[in-house]
Formats: sequence, structure tokens, C-alpha cells
Amino acid sequence: MARTESYMLPLNTKAPPFSLPNSIDGAHLSIDQIKGTKGTLVVFMCNHCPYVIHLLDEIVKVSHEIKEWGINTVAISSNDIEVYPEDGPELMKKLALENSFDFPYLYDETQEVALAYQAACTPDFYLFDEDLKLSYRGRFDDARPKNNNPITGKDLRKACENLFKGKEQETNQFPSMGCGIKWKAGNEPSGFSN
Repeated sequence: MARTESYMLPLNTKAPPFSLPNSIDGAHLSIDQIKGTKGTLVVFMCNHCPYVIHLLDEIVKVSHEIKEWGINTVAISSNDIEVYPEDGPELMKKLALENSFDFPYLYDETQEVALAYQAACTPDFYLFDEDLKLSYRGRFDDARPKNNNPITGKDLRKACENLFKGKEQETNQFPSMGCGIKWKAGNEPSGFSN
């Protein structure tokens, strides 16, 4: 697994629009349909990544908690399924159902959405406010496979709490880290701006 860090999209960036199929029921959903009254958490993830698997139970738990605060979650998988068939829509649906996702798990076949968000790794987290402006981007917490740090979601949880309570976000936000997104030939980003 090639360890990759977030590109850290600039704060206050407006969420790029999208309409993608939900692997769970096939319905196309836009960010305007998904967004919460207080905020929206966009998570780029996939089925096979050890970093995602390591955090998945807690990601689902956090999504349940923040929904109570009016922050909705959406997960997006953008990996090239020609090379990584385990990340395809049927197995995405299976993962979502087995893990009781209460949020959509969208399939970004063209990878245009990942490119628009400058997503780099799985998992990659983007928290937008009620106006869909980027409030937080970065890591879930400092737990990684094999580092023995407890999985708490403390960084993301704190950012969601700050958003809910109308508090300023921490200016020192740490990048997420995980497997690099599996780009299709010709789609590899030539260097996102920080």
C-alpha cells in the first residue's frame, strides 16, 4: 500500500457539485440533495484500503453521531475498478449493507469528482458548512494500521463539534493519510494546488 497524504484543499473552497449513482440503490444523488442543515461530510474511501478498513467502524459511528447535529455524510469511491474490481459498485453495496451505512456510498466512475475535490488518498475527509464552504479537511485521527493509537475520530469529531456550535476551526489541520487513489491511465493529477 502506497502511503499518500491529503492535498489539503484550501479552506472556504465551495464544494464542487456532483451527481453520482448510489451503490446502495442506484439513485443518482447531488451534493445539494445530500447536504445537511448544519454541514456535510464528504469522505473519499474504497472497499479494499487497509486504512479505511482500520477506521470503518468508527467512521460509521461518527456519521450516526453528527447526523444528530444536522451534519450529513456521503462516501465516494473513485478507484479504477478495472485494476481494483473489489472496489466496484456491487461490492460497495455489500460493504455498505454489512456495515449499516446510514449515508450514501457513491461511485465516481469517471474520477471527475475526485479530481474536482483534489482527493488524494483513502480515506480523505472534507467537512463543509451549511453554505457548502470547506470548514475542515484532513485526518480522522492519528490512528493508523499497526501504530497502536486508539481509534477515536478525535480530529474530525472536534471539527464537527466546532461547526455545530459555531466555533472557529483549528487553523492547524493535519492531512489525512492512506492509500493513494487508484487513478485510471491519463487521469493522474499533474499536481494539485495547495
